[in-house]
Amino acid sequence: MTTPMSGGQAAIAALEAEDTRYVFGLIGSATMEMFDALYDASDINFIGIHDERTGTHMADGYARASAKAGVVLAGQNGPGATNLVTGLSQARAAFSPVVSIAGALSSGHVYRDAFQEVDQQSLFTPVTKKTWTAPSVDRVPELFREAFRTALTPRQGPVQLNLPRDVLAAQGTFEAMQQPQNYRNQSLPAGNPEQIQAAAKLLAGAKQPVIVAGGGIKNTLGHDAALQLAGALDCPVVTAPGHGDAIPFGHELNAGQMGPRGNPVASRLVKQADVILALGTRLGFNSTFYTYDNINREAKIIHIELEPTAIGRFFPVEIGIWSDAPTAAMQLLDALQKQTDRASAESWTREFQQERADYLAKRDADAIMTHPTQPSGLFKVLRDVLPKDAAITMDAGTLCLQATDAMNYWTPKSLFTPLDFGLVGFSFAAGLGVKCAMPDRPVVSLMGDGGFGMTMSELSTAVDHNINTVTVVMNNQCWGAEKAYQRDFFNGRYIGADISSPPFDEIARLYGAEGFKAEKLDGVGAAVEAALACGKPAVVDVAVDPAALYSFRRDSFTHRGG
Repeated sequence: MTTPMSGGQAAIAALEAEDTRYVFGLIGSATMEMFDALYDASDINFIGIHDERTGTHMADGYARASAKAGVVLAGQNGPGATNLVTGLSQARAAFSPVVSIAGALSSGHVYRDAFQEVDQQSLFTPVTKKTWTAPSVDRVPELFREAFRTALTPRQGPVQLNLPRDVLAAQGTFEAMQQPQNYRNQSLPAGNPEQIQAAAKLLAGAKQPVIVAGGGIKNTLGHDAALQLAGALDCPVVTAPGHGDAIPFGHELNAGQMGPRGNPVASRLVKQADVILALGTRLGFNSTFYTYDNINREAKIIHIELEPTAIGRFFPVEIGIWSDAPTAAMQLLDALQKQTDRASAESWTREFQQERADYLAKRDADAIMTHPTQPSGLFKVLRDVLPKDAAITMDAGTLCLQATDAMNYWTPKSLFTPLDFGLVGFSFAAGLGVKCAMPDRPVVSLMGDGGFGMTMSELSTAVDHNINTVTVVMNNQCWGAEKAYQRDFFNGRYIGADISSPPFDEIARLYGAEGFKAEKLDGVGAAVEAALACGKPAVVDVAVDPAALYSFRRDSFTHRGG
């Protein structure tokens, strides 16, 4: 049976076939046929946004939290489409399956310097996994299938679909939309048995083994498999930066996040391990800065990754296994249990556990609880008051980088950061997407005042659609990371580092949200608790000491002799 539809109607029918629950978008004349069809799509919640960039962050957060594709719709070609570029670049760095859709210039107007003309095919190609421009109305369902399949196929990532005005307006006759299970892969690879056996033998002989768990464990909720294997080895698990929630905080083998931006306990383990099992992680920039300063040069590395080109890319490996990380972990567990010749890692692990306990106790004891508010004191208060099931989103910037391993992530998935893109302005909008995916969990977004100032117009979106997140603005009246570099490496010659902002608590109330202010640390806990309980989107404006600056990338300025 066939059905006559416009291209816009076919596009929405294709989204419905994908079981799309949310579309984050900004209305525009180039896609009116889609919006008109969306009016009748009762199963799809349309979230009207105020900026295409922040809408893409919402789709990104939704995708990561739900393990489904996040969909963003830029209604206008030209400027509406160009606003997507930053968000798609962010999603690409995070391997987040975002399906981005934009209206495009009518086919007959291309190359004529038409109104709002830009070469969207060329524009998006470098920042997406793949970009398409629909050539005709009959191809619309096919390209939607291709877009979702590409976004969700490992290694996942964002895609862009440009839909010209004439294609959306044209009429066509369409067969019933195919269901995803009819055209998408339903399985993931397991590890080669011989390599699994070799890896199990290597692990069985290790006296100082460590597992590095990354996105391949976090994104699949594969923590049970990783922890069963760690238990059989009696070895610590460190997590890649930005994936501190890959395993629950309270587990006795959890060492926290490693690397230059991690904690000293986890970082020491990777620097001293004799065998490193990289389980679903690239051992990339944020983990290692690509140097042996952050990983033991003498360690034998077993690298398990779903993306084959990531295996051994930055560090030579003893054994490389192309596999889904949780699947390979269970294969290793089975093979390890058959090993009769086993070394003991007991002293290594007991030493780590005592060191970890001492570190966590010292973290609390050393927190500065006086005025003006210091980051260490703020993070302690947040650890004490945030519910254990809270999902936390973060920006880039010095305060959020300090917070990444200072928070406790009790429940996978609980941490959503810009990862390798280092984007300021991500957290609040991403938190709205996370909340749509996890409506029953509290969502708390940490940001600096600069990043929130970029994106606070989405308070209208949060209020209009009852997306009740709490945003904690760590207000230090400056671009903290850059000011720290100017202080430490440029003799305090500050330019462009200091910023002013309106009272964010009052701004929130003007938007119809709730606003709270904490001028001193002793008011933060009550303010955050009230924000969590208020039943509205809420902003907590926290005054943080502007002098509490930290230079994270000191290596970037070693050429200056600092």
